[in-house]
Amino acid sequence: MRRDRLPIAAFAGILVVLAIGIWATWSTTIDDAFITYRYALHAADGVGPTWNPGADPVEGFTNFAWMAWHVPFAALGVPLPLVSKLTSALCAAATAWMLLREPATRTGKATAVGAYLLFLPTYLHVVAGLETAAFALVLLRVVVLGVRVLRGVGVRAWELPVLLLVGGMLRPEGAVAVVPALAVWAWTTRSDRRTWLWTGGAAVVGAVYFLWRWSYYGQLLPNTFYVKFGHLAAGQRWLEVTCAALLPLIVLAASLALRRDAWRPGVLISVTVGLTYVTYALSGPSMDYLHRFAFHAVPVLCLAAGFALDTVMPRRLAAVVGAVAVGWTALAGVTANDARVIVNYGVDLDRAHAAIGRGLADADLPVPARTLATSDAGAIPYYSDWQAIDYIGLNDEAIARGASPTDVVGAERPTVVVVTSTNPVPPVTAYGLDVPAATRGYEQVAAVQMREDYWQLVYAEPEWAPRLRPAIAAEQARSDSRADGRYDETYSRWLARLF
Repeated sequence: MRRDRLPIAAFAGILVVLAIGIWATWSTTIDDAFITYRYALHAADGVGPTWNPGADPVEGFTNFAWMAWHVPFAALGVPLPLVSKLTSALCAAATAWMLLREPATRTGKATAVGAYLLFLPTYLHVVAGLETAAFALVLLRVVVLGVRVLRGVGVRAWELPVLLLVGGMLRPEGAVAVVPALAVWAWTTRSDRRTWLWTGGAAVVGAVYFLWRWSYYGQLLPNTFYVKFGHLAAGQRWLEVTCAALLPLIVLAASLALRRDAWRPGVLISVTVGLTYVTYALSGPSMDYLHRFAFHAVPVLCLAAGFALDTVMPRRLAAVVGAVAVGWTALAGVTANDARVIVNYGVDLDRAHAAIGRGLADADLPVPARTLATSDAGAIPYYSDWQAIDYIGLNDEAIARGASPTDVVGAERPTVVVVTSTNPVPPVTAYGLDVPAATRGYEQVAAVQMREDYWQLVYAEPEWAPRLRPAIAAEQARSDSRADGRYDETYSRWLARLF
């Protein structure tokens, strides 16, 4: 085979591996993704990207560009989980292509691509429904361009300024992570008029976006920031877990900065990864399933590992180090604490949260009575499209700023209150909600099991309980007929569904 055809043949093999991995994990869609879908659906309906139409807008999501991407598809009636999965699959393919092309040696290429493809979270983040794979692609492209500039290779004048906008709109911390590469490029090409035209244009567009969202939502930062930021102990635990899982990749990336022939790309990569991770280390991110937030920089670390091994001599040593890095990363993926939960998550979510949401939507209640409170504010509010109180606070400004969930729910007195429990017995508290106080005077109309030790208990105002009970039960029965009848969180259950 001709040498120039090798990358094409290798990429074809990569696409096959990606396709198999995505097929095997296709059923998984994370509950948080439905928060974004709800905002996109309301924007498509003409009421704006808001949680509850007619209420004061709240920014309970952190991925504006991802939400906006889904709006036209929502208007056309395309299933939004399908849009997310296919978009992320394309992003994963583009990521793999760059990891294949940028390292100079076969060992470097194999390490970069292998660590990415054999990391189980790669596939689960592709299908999960969130912006994770897209943001990871943006960061990788930013670093690739920055390294090219440092090596004296020209890049298109518009690309880094546009990536600054895209990164900042995909994730609030994205703009900060793009700055090092942008600064390197801007300084290197400072005499080129196009540099300042594109950078200035991006700054203007970014400022207009920021001022619009500030005026629309009334807060400088997304509402989720006020819920999560400042949990330093949780942030330290996150950093420890992340470093343990990605240790060989991190060490190889850091080694670049210590080498005379590669210190500048090494410093750029280290600073970019550091700026990406510092936000999470200071906030202790919740809902960090399968290293979700760490995954944003995983392709960058894979690339850095490939670069680091390009010049290691003898080549057999480079191959051994690469094999260790790939093997460690693969093992970290399959042994992650929540990996067994997430591979079965889609089936479990469909028979619990989605079934409850569809049951609420089907119930014959007048519009003013279609109100609910829940802690799992994804599929239930999305499928029901009822006015919803998120008593964790991600989509509630008062609770995010310290108001008591019990007081907020009690003041609104929604028709339905959904409580998360470890068993069919109602807990005393749930995410700060005093359950006996919040459900006093309500009837329990459903107890829906999602998985082992995870239940959704549904309470309703007595006036509406006779209509809600059969509607939820009917949807639950339909969902159960599609499920596998198992509640254990194991790889054997996942594999049994596949084969």
